[in-house]
Amino acid sequence: MSKKGKFYMTTAIAYTSGKPHIGNTYEIILADAIARYRRAEGYDVYFQTGTDEHGQKIQEKAEAAGITPKEFVDQVSGEVKRIWDLVNASYDNFIRTTDEDHEKCVKKIFKKLYDQGDIYKSSYEGLYCTPCESFWTESQLVDGKCPDCGREVKPAKEEAYFFKMSKYADRLIDYINTHPDFIQPVSRKNEMMNNFLLPGLQDLCVSRTSFSWGIPVDFDPKHVVYVWLDALTNYITKIGYDPDGSSDLFKKNWPADLHLIGKDIVRFHTIYWPIFLMALDLPLPKQVFGHPWLLQGGEKMSKSKGNVIYADDLVDLFGVDATRYFVLHEMPFENDGVITWDLVIERYNSDLANILGNLVNRTVSMSNKYFDGVVKSTGVTEDVDADLKAVVTGTKARTAEKMEKLRVADAITEVFALFRRCNKYIDETTPWVLAKDEAKKDRLSEVLYNLVESITIGASLLHSFLPETAEKIVAQLNTTLRDYDDLDQFGLYENGNKVTETPAILFARLDAKEVMPKIEEIKAAQKAEYEAEQKKLAGENADSSDGDETVIDIEAKDEITFDDFTKMQFQVGEIIACEAVEKSKKLLCSQVKIGSQVKQIVSGIRKYYSPEEMVGKKVMVLVNLKPAKLAGVLSEGMLLCAEDENGELALMTPEKSMPSGAEIC
Repeated sequence: MSKKGKFYMTTAIAYTSGKPHIGNTYEIILADAIARYRRAEGYDVYFQTGTDEHGQKIQEKAEAAGITPKEFVDQVSGEVKRIWDLVNASYDNFIRTTDEDHEKCVKKIFKKLYDQGDIYKSSYEGLYCTPCESFWTESQLVDGKCPDCGREVKPAKEEAYFFKMSKYADRLIDYINTHPDFIQPVSRKNEMMNNFLLPGLQDLCVSRTSFSWGIPVDFDPKHVVYVWLDALTNYITKIGYDPDGSSDLFKKNWPADLHLIGKDIVRFHTIYWPIFLMALDLPLPKQVFGHPWLLQGGEKMSKSKGNVIYADDLVDLFGVDATRYFVLHEMPFENDGVITWDLVIERYNSDLANILGNLVNRTVSMSNKYFDGVVKSTGVTEDVDADLKAVVTGTKARTAEKMEKLRVADAITEVFALFRRCNKYIDETTPWVLAKDEAKKDRLSEVLYNLVESITIGASLLHSFLPETAEKIVAQLNTTLRDYDDLDQFGLYENGNKVTETPAILFARLDAKEVMPKIEEIKAAQKAEYEAEQKKLAGENADSSDGDETVIDIEAKDEITFDDFTKMQFQVGEIIACEAVEKSKKLLCSQVKIGSQVKQIVSGIRKYYSPEEMVGKKVMVLVNLKPAKLAGVLSEGMLLCAEDENGELALMTPEKSMPSGAEIC
């Protein structure tokens, strides 16, 4: 056992519906930085990740691709693992929920919960969201759509097994109240308590019969296990949990110290999962951290929008560690982060090339130029040295404080503050001036020694975040990564070491004019791929629709009379202001000018439009809809939208320029 004990951490397992983009990949990079840092501190880390491979959505995608579900998930899981390896993720175990040992254990868990009366058979009639694999009641919908993803829900009725969630709800509420660090950030905790737990939990559907791609309920094989019960249990099955007797690995590592997940699946991990564990009489994980999203220019990434950025494209253009640096540095603790190609180039040049790369290059070059690469401490100090040493030796504690709170972006900022201080030290001591005076040779040697020692400490702290870069730095300085316990001590660099003769450029400055054409090629290739997919879909639709272009059939509503229609007032409106609704992640509140009046309209389109995009748009408005409150905000009308087969929404706008208030008839 290590000096600090065990540290078991997991990521959410990636859903195998398609290739993960950089917003998905951010999670594995964040988790890897935390795992590496805990290892450096002295913890015995077990880091698990993997892929979630069952469910109706997978079955439908496989059918569309003309292959079996297992063939489909084999392909996607392989791609996920390739990308996780590409970004240098140091996981200890990669689980697939199609693994035989996992499936066997899930069957046992389901049977155990059934035998003890926590699961019972009934039938379900409700509204089902296929992408989220979730049932909803009418009251839970937002603008008639799934509250999680904003897509259409469909009526569904089927026989199912249910889990008695209410049986454990009070116990979970008490646990959350008495364990303030269990759900982080606190805003996620408040959302779970106020929106789900306190209003009262309904029993949860935990099996399906309308599709077959899942783990069969072995005592009732026409049912397959609900995908979230299957997926969540991976955290215990793959470290050896077994209702009939668990492994030493499980006994050593459970409870998990950290579940690192996206903020959109906090509900599953802080309500469903803890209750499942309570029913199994197992301890709850110590902490669930719901990290924010990485958005492309303020929007969620979508193929249809042409704004997807993939990790392998970033690595091809900028390298592994530059990719890691950007996503770790740019993601706030609680709010969503933003990535654009321009921002990546800017951050690469300003931080990696200027601050870090230039510092190492100058230090190695001056050591070679003035002392043939041999670095020695002479003891000729000045007051400025003390300040440098204080910053350098204090960085360990400041970084540790940030990492303890999972403020990884702030931690990496502290490490770069050390490198900034080294650059300032060069400007303060002016080695090139000292080199002109033979009497100051010992002082010059001390300055260079201080720089090499400081950079070595900085590289050792950087290793958790940018491992390849840290190793390259110490190789150039002819030293080794320092033990974590020694990172608050100064002067351990051995006198007489000789730095490398020719410094290698860590990060060469990029010319945006040279990089952007390559980025445009990537965008063009993605666009062509998406259009080919749509063309194929259109062709399939044409085969079944007498050659017509792509069509979407929806369930017909009851006929209305002309008099019914004339009761509805449609006009052109101009959005003059827009903001996100604080209590909802789906809603935007727009101030819409319609003729001489302004109406406030709340719409569930935040996923598709940012508030900034909305301002200035001419839109079609149902003006005389009875006012209603959504998430506590008054809405005085409805913006008209169209929805495609993928659930993507687009505002309906006039084909020609029309004045605000023009009637739509």
